[in-house]
Amino acid sequence: MSFLSELKSRANALQGRQLGAERDLAAGTQACEAACRMALAYLQDLCAQLNVIQPPAAGSYSLDGKAPFAASAPLAQRNFRCDARRKMLRHAEVCDYIGVGWDLLPASGPVATHSVTVNFPPELARVTERLSVGQIAHERKEQRHPVTSKLLAYVFEYQGASRAFATLAPDHDSGRIAFRLSNVGGFGVQGAVYPAAQVTSALMDELAKKLVGQPSRFG
Repeated sequence: MSFLSELKSRANALQGRQLGAERDLAAGTQACEAACRMALAYLQDLCAQLNVIQPPAAGSYSLDGKAPFAASAPLAQRNFRCDARRKMLRHAEVCDYIGVGWDLLPASGPVATHSVTVNFPPELARVTERLSVGQIAHERKEQRHPVTSKLLAYVFEYQGASRAFATLAPDHDSGRIAFRLSNVGGFGVQGAVYPAAQVTSALMDELAKKLVGQPSRFG
């Protein structure tokens, strides 16, 4: 084989790999876009139904892991809203993410002010993180010894209302969709990643069950 023939062979092999990679990217993009279109329509319809039902917030919500978040009344899930954003990818407009957000509010009565006292660093970190994740309005005060002024504890006064979220973020290059749930069943973040081909109405049903506290295989 001549040197030129060898170069042609190498070039053909390289072109073949490049074409294969381009086909894989295109297939991943198409699969993600199809899954996102279905998921967006499903979630928009789900929000409309849940806004009528206003289901209770299942699970356990507590800032310190001891006292319930809103002792005066159980929490209800209200004001569901669905949003989607687009972006440009390889000269085409694709889904950037789909998000659902809703309020966690007392099932009856007004939002009340509560307090939690912490005096150990692990508890302080836990409460601070949950206040942030829950987007909870609060004030932090210091509790000091009346004589020595030594710091005894921190007292957090907070409003008994929070927020929860579910987001879907497609990775078009890999053909996968990442789900992120915040404050579902309790304060904290949960994640799961599925191939776009598995993001079907059946999977969305499992997600909906999880949001309302029914037994679910999601995640």
